[in-house]
Amino acid sequence: MSRDAIDYNREAHDRFAESYDGGHPEIFNAVEQQRLAAAIARAVREAAAGRGTPVRALDVGCGSGNLTRHLLDFGARVTASDLSTKLLDLTRRRFEGTGRLETMVLNGSDLRPVADGTFDLVATYSVLHHVPDYVALVSEMARVTRPGGVVFIDHERTDASWTSASYREFLQEAVVWPARRWYYWLQPSRYWKRLKPFLSLPRVGDARRMPEGDLHVWPDDHIEWGRIADALRAADCEPIVEEDYLLYEPRFDRAAWERWRGKTSDMRMLLARKAR
Repeated sequence: MSRDAIDYNREAHDRFAESYDGGHPEIFNAVEQQRLAAAIARAVREAAAGRGTPVRALDVGCGSGNLTRHLLDFGARVTASDLSTKLLDLTRRRFEGTGRLETMVLNGSDLRPVADGTFDLVATYSVLHHVPDYVALVSEMARVTRPGGVVFIDHERTDASWTSASYREFLQEAVVWPARRWYYWLQPSRYWKRLKPFLSLPRVGDARRMPEGDLHVWPDDHIEWGRIADALRAADCEPIVEEDYLLYEPRFDRAAWERWRGKTSDMRMLLARKAR
């Protein structure tokens, strides 16, 4: 099952590589990018503490280079890693001119052949819910982090958000669907684009097989932050920052989002330091 999910995930992201950014407005918008930049700036500062050399960072599941870009902007030397060779090719094209980028193909299970303690900062963003054994991957992230280095995990749903009444109230108030002209509904291509991924053979055989390989995105099967914290502590990594936040999406009324951002949340960022 795990190997099948990994293979499907690789194939899906190869297929969507060139259109990935446009399909994720919840990530590629100015508000979320500003928040992420501030979080990465802090992570790089923590990883660089007491060192006189550029931070060596591993981006686990780099996708189209979202996290990689921010790491490079803050001076890190980055190894961008992913299952999808097409996404790695895209990231390489975008950032190889910096002279501070390497790429690595992931196997979907662990971070071999990376040696223990290789990186100052090991980071992942919106990836764990794609991984069959995400707890094992967190342990691997800790393994390849040097003593005194940091692990950064971001953009995963909080446990409470799946049953939060306040979050449901926020969505009811904030989601605004754009107005459509009448001929919008008469264009077959718009329907086919949405239906096609769901008609693949794996999807027909498994109602929970999502088009981009999302796995742990259900009320009864989701990322459990307690298990992540336990895995980090077992690897001598102590959380130093935990921030829950309300993700901004362009489909939200901005004023409603501003009103609710201090009252509810749906995502978490965690930064943990490995013992020296």
